[in-house]
Amino acid sequence: MNINTDKKHVALLKGGLSAERDVSLSTAKSVSEALNNLGYKVTEIDVSWDVQSKLLEANPDVVFNALHGTYGEDGCIQGVLEFLRIPYTHSGVLSSSVAMHKPTAKILFESVGIKCANGGVYNREQILSGDVIDRPYVIKPVDEGSSVGVLIVFQGDDLNNETIPDGNEFLIEEFIEGKELTSAVLGDESIGVIEIVPKDGFYDYRNKYTEKMTEYIIPAQIDENIYNKIMDYALQAHRVLKCNSLSRSDFRLSDEGEIYILETNTHPGMTSTSLVPKLAKNYGMSFEDLIENIINSAKLNNGV
Repeated sequence: MNINTDKKHVALLKGGLSAERDVSLSTAKSVSEALNNLGYKVTEIDVSWDVQSKLLEANPDVVFNALHGTYGEDGCIQGVLEFLRIPYTHSGVLSSSVAMHKPTAKILFESVGIKCANGGVYNREQILSGDVIDRPYVIKPVDEGSSVGVLIVFQGDDLNNETIPDGNEFLIEEFIEGKELTSAVLGDESIGVIEIVPKDGFYDYRNKYTEKMTEYIIPAQIDENIYNKIMDYALQAHRVLKCNSLSRSDFRLSDEGEIYILETNTHPGMTSTSLVPKLAKNYGMSFEDLIENIINSAKLNNGV
């Protein structure tokens, strides 16, 4: 590897303390290889409670945040980096925390006219008692990503303490029959739409991160007007959340042709099965170009 001394020293944050640690390590492996190929000096930091001292010791010019989940994409690590005055990739404190908390993000989506599935926030007791919306519905942790803890409940399904995911507060939404679609925004431009077709069940954690478990149709073979509307909604979501650099928004297209946004991810994965690199490639951008674009967008967000 030849380090280009004109390029920045990058601290690559990986691993972390969330349920998505393995995803983060996989993302970081791909990003590290790209950064090294591009000639950057890279210091990899496996994030734990002493991350501040490790960052001060490394003294990087910029941080590439390859963390996922709690503490990594919910505004926590962003606050540390703001305090240390180290420019970092992806979104800032407020954008990250709001996007991560699905019920709050839904309020913003609906404020700009993007339709969300009906539902609300319920606790474990309400779910077990049946005092929730009609089945079929989807149970989601209010603040996890990578489909961690997502459960679809159909008529006749048995629910008990063991089948309900960990936690006590959940977002429950009606299950929308139809196509699973996702669109990414890079900078201030939507770069396409993918249709996601799991070979078994729904697009859960296993299907997301296991090779050959899911078919990806790029570009999505849907009506052109709907395709363009999904790209526009992804851009609107990116803007209303005040995301920086990169985001990926997930949608359901109902059998009746209605578009529903599910969530916006401010730290999309960069693994071998991840969606943003697939969209970028279809857009005409190599993985290394994508990573360089993200690095060049790194900044301090002053809390936003």
